[in-house]
Amino acid sequence: MEKRVVCQKCIYYFVTWEASRPHGCNAYGFKSPVLPSITVKNSSGETCKFFSLKNHNK
Repeated sequence: MEKRVVCQKCIYYFVTWEASRPHGCNAYGFKSPVLPSITVKNSSGETCKFFSLKNHNK
């Protein structure tokens, strides 16, 4: 079973100001109406290869 990618916990995820494309991914370089991990899965059939957990320790 594949591990679910949570884009909001990734260093490459960002929120845009565009109402029609509110989710963005700096690793793949796109904005999307759905979470980037879903777009990547639907496009390539594979899970995101760039997921990297954010470091919240300061």
